[in-house]
Amino acid sequence: MKPNQSQKNISKEWQTRKLDSMFTVRRGGSPRPIESYITNRADGLNWLKIGDIDVGAKYITKTSSKILKEGLSRTTLVKKGDFILSNSMSFGRPYIMGIDSCIHDGWLTFQDIKTNILDRDFLYYLLSQSKTQAIFTSISAGSGVQNLKKETVSGVVLSIPPLPEQNRIVAVLETWDKAIENLNKKIEIKKQIKKGLMQDLLTGKKRLSGFKEKWETKTLGDVSDFINGYTFKSGNYVDGGKYKIITIANVQDGFMFIDEPKTINELPENIGKEQILKKGDILISMTGNVGRVCVVNSDNCLLNQRVGKIMTKDINKELLYLFLYDRRFLYQMIGSAQGGAQANLSTEDIKEYIFDLPKTKEEQNAVAEILTTADKEITELEKKLSIIKDQKKFLLNNLITGAIRTPVNMQLYGKIV
Repeated sequence: MKPNQSQKNISKEWQTRKLDSMFTVRRGGSPRPIESYITNRADGLNWLKIGDIDVGAKYITKTSSKILKEGLSRTTLVKKGDFILSNSMSFGRPYIMGIDSCIHDGWLTFQDIKTNILDRDFLYYLLSQSKTQAIFTSISAGSGVQNLKKETVSGVVLSIPPLPEQNRIVAVLETWDKAIENLNKKIEIKKQIKKGLMQDLLTGKKRLSGFKEKWETKTLGDVSDFINGYTFKSGNYVDGGKYKIITIANVQDGFMFIDEPKTINELPENIGKEQILKKGDILISMTGNVGRVCVVNSDNCLLNQRVGKIMTKDINKELLYLFLYDRRFLYQMIGSAQGGAQANLSTEDIKEYIFDLPKTKEEQNAVAEILTTADKEITELEKKLSIIKDQKKFLLNNLITGAIRTPVNMQLYGKIV
């Protein structure tokens, strides 16, 4: 495949076409009042709502509701293989129907596709790529919830290659899709294995060979010290400052997320040394979504109020983090949180958490090593998945627009495409 410098290099065989010249665009419909048409009867028709879909999916294979056949005249029936496009909320996302279903007026459907000029799989990629998505965004309307109108979508004009090139483009992109699918399966298997290991090893249900000594019951306060965050003054915040202030929003469930953090340039004179964070420090959210824990993964970070720092004193650090990441800790913290409009954890709520712990450092280290090794394997697979997704996105946006061309008689897996 060779990249072109501009769209001017696209072959004359590529044609610009309006969407409604390649298929029929229809809008869904909703009987009113819809509640009177919802049914549990076996002979009811599938009824697809926006909330039924998985944003990352390609095919729609189930619905959460059914409607009476009497409502069919007031809605739109789509068949297996038809395309649908969300025209409200997360508008512009394409899906392929894996079942027959009625759709409400939050959907558009593309039917009667002219397969002599348009490959169905190519159409999915065409609708998914960023240029098309940008067009849908530009033609959306609405002061509150954005939506797409059938008439404006029908008139969208896109460049379409001839069918043989469409087939080659699909073959390339499906190769990356398959790699993504296989990696997702592998990651899910690894996560299930780790989950089983945690359930067994963190409860003492299964013991590692060579360890027989009885576990001890401890509180979190027995094995760690707790540091509260510093109260920063918003007037000192600057754009692009040297120090990042870690708030409860940055403490996600198992990872620290820093997108556009609040920053300062100078350390406050009275800030404690333990409130200046280091990579590997364990943090916990104390307000709102309480009990979430993460490990600091960035330099020049400062501990904000309502975020706690847990410092180990008589326990393997990796093992303690695993105990805290366990769902039992999260659920107890949620149950302990006090407050009216917003849940809040106190220092004592956290320090009084009780759990059983291997008595010897040798067993602690051994359990931690097994579980952290499993976690590292998942992390490496997720990094690889991210790279492959970026590669697929690059190919999608360039192949569909003709910026990268596929050679005639292209070979994939030893076959001519």
